[in-house]
Amino acid sequence: MGKIAFVFPGQGAQAVGMGKDVYEALPQSRAVFEKGDEVLGFPLSKLIFEGPDSELKQTVNTQPALVTASVAYLEALRGLGLTPDYVAGHSLGEYSALVAAGVLSYEDAVRLVRLRGQFMEEAVPGGQGAMAATLGADRSALTELCRSISEAGNSVELANVNCPGQIVVSGTVAGVNEVVQRVKEAGGKRAIPLEVSGPFHSSLMKEAAERLSAELQTVTFNAPAVPVIVNVTATPVTDPEEIRNLLVAQVFSPVLWQDSVEWLIAAGVDTFVEIGSGSVLAGLIRKIDKNVKLVNINSLESAQTGW
Repeated sequence: MGKIAFVFPGQGAQAVGMGKDVYEALPQSRAVFEKGDEVLGFPLSKLIFEGPDSELKQTVNTQPALVTASVAYLEALRGLGLTPDYVAGHSLGEYSALVAAGVLSYEDAVRLVRLRGQFMEEAVPGGQGAMAATLGADRSALTELCRSISEAGNSVELANVNCPGQIVVSGTVAGVNEVVQRVKEAGGKRAIPLEVSGPFHSSLMKEAAERLSAELQTVTFNAPAVPVIVNVTATPVTDPEEIRNLLVAQVFSPVLWQDSVEWLIAAGVDTFVEIGSGSVLAGLIRKIDKNVKLVNINSLESAQTGW
């Protein structure tokens, strides 16, 4: 029997109306949304269910909204008595994974990611940072291209290693623009600028990481019930203090998603259950290994039938 990993999406997966079906049908899922509204002191659930999309897209709102929707679907799934062998999340999704593993309470996670979003938005003045998705580039050649551009004075670095042929870069506007123009030097077909409010997962986020570090110190981290594969190292971590420290590093370090999925498959995982809005991670995982089984829990029906 193969092993199961629960995986949780990050920013970009949000959609107005996500989670409304489980909110209306299941008391345990409704309780998650109600708790979020209470902890944050404003009607987050109303924004999630009704929008507007422009407001939901703001990082400071997107982050708590996605964690809330993911945990609401997780609660729906828990009714089936399914437990994973491993958990992982993409960037912000790591917080949902930590709730699933019992490391963080939902209340602490939603408060932390609201602050994380705020700190990330405030770390770099608007218009000074950027991100772009490169398609078809060679990872080592792209790393080298970013290094040479940065050494010339325009900081840019790898931010998300998503799957073969899809790597996101992040940094100054000038640095990212240069990668967009020169991506063919790294074997890439093209690079697409992303609509984001800052240069996430780059060294320009170190101020945000320091502010988040202070907040993380105020929260209890429990030993995980199942191993968490973390973004920074793409390896399982079970020590609560190490998890806390890696959440700080995660803000300015690349998300090693491809490496994480490859580690999980090597460890015997053959079923990935994506819990939350959309199916972004399923698409990435399919490009890493098309033989694994993929399940999306992003509706009441999927949460109740499982697979």
